[in-house]
Amino acid sequence: MKEIKHRSDCPVSYTLDFLGDKWTLLILRDMILDDKSTYGEFLGSYEKIATNILADRLNTLETHGFVTKQTATDKKSKLIYRITEKGITLVPMIMEMIIWGSQFHPYSPYEALLQALQTDKQGVINKYQEKLRAAVAKG
Repeated sequence: MKEIKHRSDCPVSYTLDFLGDKWTLLILRDMILDDKSTYGEFLGSYEKIATNILADRLNTLETHGFVTKQTATDKKSKLIYRITEKGITLVPMIMEMIIWGSQFHPYSPYEALLQALQTDKQGVINKYQEKLRAAVAKG
């Protein structure tokens, strides 16, 4: 598991200690925007994460309370990862990253989301957070 070492008490540094790795953010993106929850679904992402890195980042996310994991009811060898409230609080940051990145990269698979964010950013953020909380409550 990727060891987390806090370099300082600065809030930006503290955030980067957890989220400064691109793979961690992409896993959270997949959970938040694409409803991914299994190892195989994460492996299918466009960025082609290596299996050892995926396993490590999922373990780190679980250890630090961003996700939980449980055995699937239909298949004992399959694990289901669910975002926690700590992870759900990252939705505004993920949305801001989408907005920022789209300004400098002309292509985005999230065009409809970008348009919705331009119209009602807080409403979109609330909608995603509510949907994630409902999925957590459902189990």
